Amino acid sequence: MTTVLTNARCVLEDTIMHGTIVIDGRVITEIGEGVARTGEDVGGDYIIPGLIELHTDHLEQHYAPRPGVRWPLTAAIQAHDSQIAASGITTVFDCLRLGSDEEGGFERGEMRAMADAIKASQAEGRLRAEHRIHLRCEVSSADVMDHFAAFEDDESVGLVSLMDHTPGQRQFQTLDQYELYYKTKRGLSDEAFRAFVERRQMQAAIYSDRHRHALAAICGARGIALASHDDATLDHVEEAMSFNVSVAEFPTSMEAARASHEAGLGVLMGAPNVVRGKSHSGNIAARTLAEAGVLDVLSSDYVPFSLVYAPFLLADQVERIALPEAVAMVTANPARQVGLNDRGALRPGLRADLVRVGRQEGVPVVRQVWREGQRVA
Repeated sequence: MTTVLTNARCVLEDTIMHGTIVIDGRVITEIGEGVARTGEDVGGDYIIPGLIELHTDHLEQHYAPRPGVRWPLTAAIQAHDSQIAASGITTVFDCLRLGSDEEGGFERGEMRAMADAIKASQAEGRLRAEHRIHLRCEVSSADVMDHFAAFEDDESVGLVSLMDHTPGQRQFQTLDQYELYYKTKRGLSDEAFRAFVERRQMQAAIYSDRHRHALAAICGARGIALASHDDATLDHVEEAMSFNVSVAEFPTSMEAARASHEAGLGVLMGAPNVVRGKSHSGNIAARTLAEAGVLDVLSSDYVPFSLVYAPFLLADQVERIALPEAVAMVTANPARQVGLNDRGALRPGLRADLVRVGRQEGVPVVRQVWREGQRVA
């Protein structure tokens, strides 16, 4: 089936062209200037590539909406997918947490069951976006390798991040930040909080380095893209490079972000950070990295719609960034960092993953979404 979209502002890799896009089957076959006599007139709306989401915790909100509550798996996945697709995301790497901890992590087998439900839902045609797996591995956890073992032969795993939320480093460089997250929110006494911190630091001393090396070796052998997490120092970046990491998630300092970017790692920050103008945990702002030219990839993190909203804000507010460059942060750049060479740009021969976006000013409106030539929203 052939689809023609005309009178569109096509956001190409280096320019915005007023023209027409032709889709034949699952791929883009033609992009040209001018308005065609036939086809769907999109009224001057933007056409951008389908968004590619590398890091979203949003599925957890549907599966575990309250402490101690577990929602039916398929229903949770469908609810998540509906919001993902309606936000213009056509490829999503769903984050699954591995490694139990004292903040209410998931039991062994829960994330395997979730992955199986995602795969079954995709096969049954329930889902609008293409779903892949991103394993968030807490390397300081004693049982993270036991949890990971359930995924060692799973081809849907496309990204693994090496996380370490031990107090006193990375995201929680000061105990003030950690205290807000773990003492205040959990209502711990001073004595209980000190004991909690000591346990976490002791676990990290035993397990973090061992598990980080083991996971990196497995991913290297299987060709799975690897992400570092919350890098704060040059030593962290050098370690990431030694593991052939391709994505630097949420660096917490300009020093780490700049070194990662210059080394060719895709520096990833949260789109909600862009929308809010600051980090929710008090670390460096994504916009600051954008202004310095060291921001490569955005993720929606915990708000799916932020992924289509943030590029327009960056183009509006950062002088050095035009809309094509901002859109690349949610399309071409994430595709490149995880080896997806068949999507991420408006180009003949690539997958027809497209989003029609209306915006005169303010918040954009996602009007239509196509995945592999099929309209899904």
